[in-house]
Amino acid sequence: MEKLPASLGLLVFLVLLASCRRVEQASSQTAGASIALPPPRYEGKMSLERALLERRSLREYRDEPLTLAEVSQLLWAAQGITHPAGLRTAPSAGALYPLEIYLVAGEVDGLSAGVYHYLPEGHQLLLKLTGDPRRELSHAALGQSSVAEAPAVIVIAAVYERTKVKYGERGVQYVHMEVGAASQNIYLQAESLGLGTVFIGAFHDGRVSEILHLKADEHPLGFDAGWKEAAFGEEAVVNPGIDGETKLPSRWKNQKPGMTRPQPWLGSGRDRLGKGK
Repeated sequence: MEKLPASLGLLVFLVLLASCRRVEQASSQTAGASIALPPPRYEGKMSLERALLERRSLREYRDEPLTLAEVSQLLWAAQGITHPAGLRTAPSAGALYPLEIYLVAGEVDGLSAGVYHYLPEGHQLLLKLTGDPRRELSHAALGQSSVAEAPAVIVIAAVYERTKVKYGERGVQYVHMEVGAASQNIYLQAESLGLGTVFIGAFHDGRVSEILHLKADEHPLGFDAGWKEAAFGEEAVVNPGIDGETKLPSRWKNQKPGMTRPQPWLGSGRDRLGKGK
């Protein structure tokens, strides 16, 4: 039997060693363990204006895991702390911050499959449950396949009483506004990272609470699923933009800037959030 060249043998050894380390890291994560996230970046390659132009709801993704750095950035965009006084990336009525962010990880490099609670203070994750509940979560979301197929799902829940204690019943509306702001932050951050996402609001609340073991006062209000954007082909210049030209994927060649990308509708008829927005 022929021997492998020394350089190839070394490469195989390094790949196996890296795999073993990932398995060891994942298996060492147990419920209650905290995981420090990579620090978020405060500057990116895409301008805010470009992210606003290209933001779309996407339900087609490549079969690739998310990196821990990408997860870190997305969670920071949702509710990260941006000021010593505890102010966050998304506005909150009275700075009361009723939102709780959960990460359902299925395929994230460096994380074992499970449900994680995002802790803005310290920018870290707390492992709440081990195992992969994405398929269960998909069933709870009326069978929407994007939830089961996404390598990770960000679930936004809220504790209404944190806001209602100051604003009464009007606080319920303020909480819902905050969910929209946090989700838009996730959309724009995903776009700047070359990722795709869709916000989902159609699901059985009680079943989602059971799957994620949410506290009695935590109410699930929406999911962001994604992330590695499916390829749309070569870019094509379509209609002059403010910078002289606007480049969009060739699948959009008959569309003007601001129109939605063509995409299949895979969800239930009850979900009005994913089509043509």
